[in-house]
Amino acid sequence: MRNLRPLVLVALLASVAPCAPAANQPDRLEWFRDQGFGMFIHWGVDVPLGSVISHSLVGASPDYVRRYFDILPRVFNPTRFDPREWAVLARLAGMRYVVFTAKHHSGFCMFQTRTTSFNVLNTPYGRDIAAEIIQAFRAQGIAVGFYISPDDFWWFHQNGFPIARPPAPKTTTREIPALRDYGRAQVRELLTQYGKIDVFFIDGPADGLREQAWETQPDIVVTRGAIETPEQHVPGIPLDQAWEACITIGSAWQHKPADVPKPSTELIQTLIEVRAKGGNLLLNVGPRPDGTLSQGEEGRLRDIALWNFVNQESIEAVRPWVITNEGDIWFTRKKNEPTLYAFVTNSPWKLGETRTLTLKSVRTTPQSQISIVGQTGRILEYRPDIIPQTTWRQDTAGLHITATTAQRMYDDRRWDKPVVLRITNAQAALQPPQVLTRAARFESGAWVLEGETRTLGDAKSVGVGFQYRPRKGLTDMYEKTEPWRDLPLQPQTQAGVFTARLPGVTRDQDYEFRALVRHPLLTLFASEKPLR
Repeated sequence: MRNLRPLVLVALLASVAPCAPAANQPDRLEWFRDQGFGMFIHWGVDVPLGSVISHSLVGASPDYVRRYFDILPRVFNPTRFDPREWAVLARLAGMRYVVFTAKHHSGFCMFQTRTTSFNVLNTPYGRDIAAEIIQAFRAQGIAVGFYISPDDFWWFHQNGFPIARPPAPKTTTREIPALRDYGRAQVRELLTQYGKIDVFFIDGPADGLREQAWETQPDIVVTRGAIETPEQHVPGIPLDQAWEACITIGSAWQHKPADVPKPSTELIQTLIEVRAKGGNLLLNVGPRPDGTLSQGEEGRLRDIALWNFVNQESIEAVRPWVITNEGDIWFTRKKNEPTLYAFVTNSPWKLGETRTLTLKSVRTTPQSQISIVGQTGRILEYRPDIIPQTTWRQDTAGLHITATTAQRMYDDRRWDKPVVLRITNAQAALQPPQVLTRAARFESGAWVLEGETRTLGDAKSVGVGFQYRPRKGLTDMYEKTEPWRDLPLQPQTQAGVFTARLPGVTRDQDYEFRALVRHPLLTLFASEKPLR
């Protein structure tokens, strides 16, 4: 195989178009932002072991490496694999696109390829899994995408390189032109064998591969490798551009037999926060060795499906409001419409219960209508004496909304998921301040933090300050995030730079900080930055 590979690469790369886009097309990024919610699928040749996908090869003994490459392809045989079931479930859950791991870091290709024998067709299963997934999701009207890793542990092993990932030397396509050409050939296969591909995720240095994707399919949206794709966390502030948070249902990307999925309410609230901040949520599942989803993952997706079946309009084709949230009430606004959605989170709401909520950032107009998404407001089951119509009034203290839940979702009449209010013809009731996190410097034995208010909004005076916490690195991504710690607030009557000293944190400790501003009606946070 090694002697044939250069000829294969030359043949595959010979027809590359001479001119190609240098970036994602703006209209395609707008399309991507409208999708809102996608399914990530991590599935590799080592799934029978229940291990972390691919990474167990790094630092492994020669015997482990030999057995990994020799034995695992012989036992990969998902006899119960039916991607049509995954696609139907994804559609019910409100997922608008899918990203499948065509090749993870191990180098095992889950698609038909001429570049390597280390692929799914050389297993007992013997069929092109990528083709079956693409076909099943397209049939449900779901946009399709691929994940590929520029790293390739099989290629490293076959060509005498140590198995490692960046920042280790001799691991990137920039340093190894032959690895770049190998990756480009695989990208071209993925983008010529399966028709139109909507999304492409490059998990590593994307030089060469990103350009190959745009050359082959100019309308493709390259996510990781071209836009922000935070992993296992949500940024602290909204981003005025396309971005995507990649989050696992449990603690692992690939199937882990003993894994416990996150509560579905937590996953829904993560989706809400991501959309309120202008991003997409790519929620990951890890199929089992037999090709089915675990009971826990399927259960979470069906619980999300119930919520999204009611509230999908508040998630699709939306953009951030003037602020992301007022405490536990989060906001999205309909793209190009004055329709606002208010998500009441962290507050279980029993069927037939009436509540009054006050929103300080929203003003209605004479044309406004307010209702709970999914219900008419005219009927409460078994209670003809109650008309569960939403009412509201506006005064100087805010918009006061009185609403009654009247759609029965669970047998016991309880509903622990967010309730969504729809407010038409909504206007902003405030002009929020703008705050930035600037630099930090170490002087006289302590860190000096710097922030800036660009405007105070409509306030004559605000409080400004900072929060800080230990920073999670790549190796502790899955550890619990420490809570933010507050420094004292300072009054500010004019926009400008402000500073504060951070005691007790040395130069060799890994911390992060962010600036904040406290408006009379709400508190806003700037982006977090590392202390360095």
